[in-house]
Amino acid sequence: MMVSFFDQFASPLYLGIPLIAIAITLPWVLYPTPSSRWINNRLITVQGWLINRFTNQLMLPLNMGGHKWALLLVSLMIFLITINMLGLLPYTFTPTTQLSLNMGFAVPLWLATVIIGMRNQPTVALGHLLPEGTPIPLIPVLIIIETISLFIRPLALGVRLTANLTAGHLLIQLIATAVFVLLPMMPTVAILTATVLFLLTLLEVAVAMIQAYVFVLLLSYTSEENV
Repeated sequence: MMVSFFDQFASPLYLGIPLIAIAITLPWVLYPTPSSRWINNRLITVQGWLINRFTNQLMLPLNMGGHKWALLLVSLMIFLITINMLGLLPYTFTPTTQLSLNMGFAVPLWLATVIIGMRNQPTVALGHLLPEGTPIPLIPVLIIIETISLFIRPLALGVRLTANLTAGHLLIQLIATAVFVLLPMMPTVAILTATVLFLLTLLEVAVAMIQAYVFVLLLSYTSEENV
């Protein structure tokens, strides 16, 4: 039973070819392309308004140098939100439940901000490893601790996104299985359990959007320290 629960997180294959590439490519096809008309339709207008709101919220704590990351970070957030939302549909696969994919997003962007910080302002970038006013005996220990915490950041980003989505999908499947098992024996309990399942699904919709936003927000904080 436990193996079947975790089968939903295995990358699907067709003729021996992993279909995760299609799952990653599909979200970009769903968005409408802006037209050359002076007045857009409602869908494109709402899409532009949401993107502007997301961009303003993400770029608010950053200086002008960090605004160069706006296109990359907003595109990543919209991409993650779409993948997470599509993964809640029946008979679909959620690529962001794979730690390797999330680490593939987190590590290059984190490393890029660190390298840019070391190149442009090495004193400020290295100054984050040692808080001001630290007693001399604690300096080696704090440098080691801050260095470890710096390298753990991308791992924490990937694990946070993977764990939240994986836990939500498992909980939905467990409760859905309980509904089907209880329906012939205790219909009243099954109806109550189905109500809990519906509320949990709404919660997972919120989690799918919030976790994508948190992932990109923490990346923007890393760029704020180094850019």
